[in-house]
Amino acid sequence: MDKKIWLSSPHMSDEGYEMEYIKEAFDTNWIAPLGTNVNEFENELATKVGSKAAAALTTGTGAIHLALKAAGVGEGDVVFCQSLTFSATANPLIYQNAVPVFIDSDYETWNMCPKALEKAFEKYPNVKAVLVVHLYGLSADMDKIVELCKKHNVVLIEDAAESLGTYYKGKHTGTFGDYGVFSFNGNKIITTSGGGMLVSDNEERIAKTRFWATQSRDKARHYQHSELGFNYRMSNVVAGIGRGQLKVLDKRVEQKKHIFEFYKRELGNLDGVEFMPINEWNEPNYWLSCMTLKGKVKPTDVMEALQKDNIESRPIWKPMHMQPFFEEYDYVGGNVSEKLFQNGVCLPSDTKMTDEDLERIVKIIKGLWL
Repeated sequence: MDKKIWLSSPHMSDEGYEMEYIKEAFDTNWIAPLGTNVNEFENELATKVGSKAAAALTTGTGAIHLALKAAGVGEGDVVFCQSLTFSATANPLIYQNAVPVFIDSDYETWNMCPKALEKAFEKYPNVKAVLVVHLYGLSADMDKIVELCKKHNVVLIEDAAESLGTYYKGKHTGTFGDYGVFSFNGNKIITTSGGGMLVSDNEERIAKTRFWATQSRDKARHYQHSELGFNYRMSNVVAGIGRGQLKVLDKRVEQKKHIFEFYKRELGNLDGVEFMPINEWNEPNYWLSCMTLKGKVKPTDVMEALQKDNIESRPIWKPMHMQPFFEEYDYVGGNVSEKLFQNGVCLPSDTKMTDEDLERIVKIIKGLWL
């Protein structure tokens, strides 16, 4: 069997940047969730995206959780949440005993539909927050979403877990709302093996999230806790990996774009094939190259053909309002997210792939149209 091709696997720098920072952590014995790497990773990431402050955490999910807490979301509060996403976006709403209301996407962005969001505001005027996602590195239509949130005086949280390196009208995603969240899971465009970052221009709130993330330990000689705490702080070793990875982010975006353009050039003319939307105001990071199929060839046909040749691919995310756990909650919109799920497929987008690997993949896919 030919070598395995992954959907999106960890890719360490050729220069060995990560090992330099890891070695520093070992040499200084700063292994725990304190140390230079943590502090500098926060500073470097915040500088990279243009935020005033950042908190390095164990997961992107934890970052969403603390963003909701920082926004004052609590029991019974309604939060508008994009339906087309991974469950890690929605789960923290339940951690806070909030009430999710799921919002449909549009075909122009694959992300939260501003028209559906406007209808949701009419239906739920006392909503506490909006949680928008930048899916697969595609930015949402942020001007309209920000305008609606300001109009209704509602906190905006951006789940930019998949979109580090993506720009909307020249500005980094994750920096339009009150809070932005990035993920460094193993499959993301850069990785720390696992980890996340919460960013905001509200430096006081970020300082508070760091406090919560370290078990809410009060400043006292003894162990004293006046608030509920969490064990969410990133370790100094993991942060070292992140610092090294951040140095090659632009290279990774460039390679992801090359992969997308290769697929679009080779497969874009096949009957019924459409690729994810790239708008003139959107500079995506192309985290995953995704396409939809409308015709005789189905997404399962593509995925099964690739699997037979030891190549990984995936369906588009199943919307949250269709998930058994969340089906009791309200949903506003049409059937766009459902159609994208039914017709979509995520193609292998691993930055370690060669053009020969890409040719192998497109040859298999083209064969389904013969």
